[in-house]
Amino acid sequence: MKFNKELDGFLAYARANKGLSTNTLKAYGADISQCLHYLWQQGNEDLQELTIDDLRSWMASQTGSHARSSMARKTVALRAFFGWAHDHGIISSNPAASLMTPKIANSLPTVLSQAQAEHLMEQVEDDCDQRQPAGAAGGRPAGQAVERSPRQEALALRDAAIVELLYATGMRVAELVGLNMRDLDFGNRTARVLGKGDKERVIPFGQPAARALEAWLGGEGRPVLASDGTVTQALFLGARGGRLDQRIARSVVHAKAREAGVPDIAPHALRHSAATHLLDGGADLRQVQELLGHSSLRTTQRYTHVSIEQLKERYGQAFPRA
Repeated sequence: MKFNKELDGFLAYARANKGLSTNTLKAYGADISQCLHYLWQQGNEDLQELTIDDLRSWMASQTGSHARSSMARKTVALRAFFGWAHDHGIISSNPAASLMTPKIANSLPTVLSQAQAEHLMEQVEDDCDQRQPAGAAGGRPAGQAVERSPRQEALALRDAAIVELLYATGMRVAELVGLNMRDLDFGNRTARVLGKGDKERVIPFGQPAARALEAWLGGEGRPVLASDGTVTQALFLGARGGRLDQRIARSVVHAKAREAGVPDIAPHALRHSAATHLLDGGADLRQVQELLGHSSLRTTQRYTHVSIEQLKERYGQAFPRA
């Protein structure tokens, strides 16, 4: 593409100076590349000649095929790129300076109820128990044991640990797949994660998640998937032994929700659920902010609104004259 040099320069600058996460940089790069390619196809061969109308033309071509939040991100990416180009003397005026960000509806995050979350976790634990022989202590009743290959068994243990850890910590799926073995401290039951902007934080997890992780790290779990000789310190592995892909982690959560008969959710909904249930249980808002790695308390405050909505719903169910 004609403008590759400018795009590479911007991404290198943003990576070094803006503290953006790898995923954000990747998204910005894709957005800006799509826009510049579109403008080049329209006959624009000089960044100096671009106008606000050119950028609006591209934005209009994207409207309808992307969520409003994605359109807002594209706008931010363009403003950042052209602002950088102007500041570095590549263009004499900034055509994106007055590009408006689409308004995003302030919708409440999707969460499971506490009963639904408990049922999901029980289903996950039940799936793990299927590996025990029929009639074994603590296992399933005789006649209900499920025969699984060693690889199927390892994947079942991995999937259980994924769901348990996501709900126990409220971490993002990108943070989960980025975990390495050394990031777990079973003595203190904590995980060290690298969040957005490469900000590191330590998150506690409970006994159920610890049991699921220990089972995954045991002889029937992670070592089976790592047996093909792949050398990696990743905590969670894919079926071929490499670091787990985010797409697979998301599919695991969807599958477990389907098996448990709870509303279909993504990993981020487990994060929302964990935050809401913590607040319902009396956790301090600042503590939840630190746990989730939110830079702004305003982001965390969304979950107080979810709790209020749930309270109003329970009130309406309990009081006939409500």
